[in-house]
Amino acid sequence: MSVLSLRYAHALSSVVNGQHLDAAAVRQQLADFAGTLAESHELREVLVNPAISAAQKLKVVDAIAGRIGMLTQVRNFVAVVMDHGRLDEFSAIVAEFALVSDASAGLAEAEVTSAHVLNEDDKAELEAQIAKLAGSRIHATYREDKTLLGGAVVRIGSTVYDGSLLAQLKQLKHKLVNA
Repeated sequence: MSVLSLRYAHALSSVVNGQHLDAAAVRQQLADFAGTLAESHELREVLVNPAISAAQKLKVVDAIAGRIGMLTQVRNFVAVVMDHGRLDEFSAIVAEFALVSDASAGLAEAEVTSAHVLNEDDKAELEAQIAKLAGSRIHATYREDKTLLGGAVVRIGSTVYDGSLLAQLKQLKHKLVNA
């Protein structure tokens, strides 16, 4: 992520918080537009083409905004990003906004990697423990890595909690080698 995408994300977050908008709805609308932009080569060509006037580009954005029910503030944000020639970085801005809005809502992102797929009860118990570690509510994403052998590795921001069997075996090996 770039400093630039972070600036745009913070600016949008200020608008969302200042006008008491539903951050989840804003995120969804941004994701919908980013998806449309990513899927349509023609749309990208029109919106970044310097030969097409800004007014014509805004008409295209307005048509999309009307179709997906975009809030005026989100439409204006898309227009600003487009006007500043930053549509190539739109996905990064959207990702950064998700992190900023989660942080302002007191929600931490947690990445859980486990040796096998966890059932819903295990996920709920693990998320409760992770929330205690993080000191806030969390949003967890899950991955599977069979090389862990057992247990799980949890990443919250830059902090990693490694409770995997593989890590325990490595620690045991280290102790035996140094004994």
